[in-house]
Amino acid sequence: METLGKYELIRKLGEGSTATVWFAHDTFAGRDVAIKLIDPKVLRDEAQSRVYRRLLKNEASLAGKLIHPHIAQIFDAVVSDDQSYIVMEYVGGGTLDQFCSPKNLLPLDRLVEIIFKCTRALDYAFRLGITHRDIKPANILLTETLEAADRGDIKISDFGAAIQATNQTQTQVSGVGSPAYMSPQQVREAELNHQTDIYSLGVVMYQLLTGRLPFQAANNFAMVYQICHVDPPPPSSFRREIPPSLDAIVARAMRKDLDARYATWEAFSHDLAQAFRNSQLASRKQDFPDSEKFETLRKLPFFTEFSDVEIWEVMRFSRWDAVAPGTVIMKDGEIGDFFCFLTEGELRVAKKDRTLSVLAPGDCVGEMAVIGRTDHQRGADVVARTMAKIVTIPGDGLRSASDTCRMHFYQAFLEVLSGRLSQANIRLSAN
Repeated sequence: METLGKYELIRKLGEGSTATVWFAHDTFAGRDVAIKLIDPKVLRDEAQSRVYRRLLKNEASLAGKLIHPHIAQIFDAVVSDDQSYIVMEYVGGGTLDQFCSPKNLLPLDRLVEIIFKCTRALDYAFRLGITHRDIKPANILLTETLEAADRGDIKISDFGAAIQATNQTQTQVSGVGSPAYMSPQQVREAELNHQTDIYSLGVVMYQLLTGRLPFQAANNFAMVYQICHVDPPPPSSFRREIPPSLDAIVARAMRKDLDARYATWEAFSHDLAQAFRNSQLASRKQDFPDSEKFETLRKLPFFTEFSDVEIWEVMRFSRWDAVAPGTVIMKDGEIGDFFCFLTEGELRVAKKDRTLSVLAPGDCVGEMAVIGRTDHQRGADVVARTMAKIVTIPGDGLRSASDTCRMHFYQAFLEVLSGRLSQANIRLSAN
């Protein structure tokens, strides 16, 4: 078997004019990886060498820095005259390119969820001072194959063109990026910030909605003119079921004027999450899309100190349910190794039919049976008074969470207990 350093090269995943991507195995770490191997001729070519060395070193500098569930990790990099390559997380479902044809468009709810996850991942990168600068369908990977794409996840890749605010000596590389997805500021080679990525993601969203790019041009010069001076037709012009809310989101993301474009990733994310709640998007039934889960947890005071990465982690090991009035959530005296958050409706906490309290959205219940050194026995009944939405955290999930995630849970538990003690003291002093 052919090798490259410590990596066993198993098969080619793709080949272009400047690089070959291999599916490989890291024999030391015991994991499958993808390796982007640069053609040595490119680095020996005087005209191309400077640009490609800059891109390689830029991407290599991010190894181990971008740790996010929706960003493909960079594990290793080698940049030399003889061999230059980047070792990345292997993501096996292909790219979003396969869903950019009018004959193979994604359902609207799935599409919006993908874009939502991209906004959160790019906001994470932005907070680390990184602007991607080459957002396009080919750089958004699917974790599942086409047949299972409706339940797979996504990962953004290829940060070689990224601008890093932490590198004060870095300048833009002229001509880097894909013209059809460039913002007006990028094609003019103006100073860039995260809003250029917001524009590019708006173009990606437009293409996924319609199966066509917003601007059709015979050459790059005509494309650049349209990007700077022409407003594209709304996506609903090409796909009738697209609601006005999605037309508005795409239009705002692609505004030519920075003051009119989304100023923050949070604003972009918020509008996408709101669109999910629009009944016109119900191409399939999904009670709790990931965008709703993320927005719900992000707004709960309990999760204030949690990072976005930790919120995604909690989403993976939590269970989400809608329950009818009268549903017993916890029963006095029973064993239960889980606790719950109420996100909508009311829950009644009672002991021998005597109401102890009524829980409102944002309250948690049952945590003492999980964090205490007991046999997880419940001390009261918890019953839904109204239709309610509940997030259940299993004890095993909490105990197997990352150290920082678990630490934030225990810190938040202390604040909850402190608040309850304070309320108890107020009640006692009033008697």
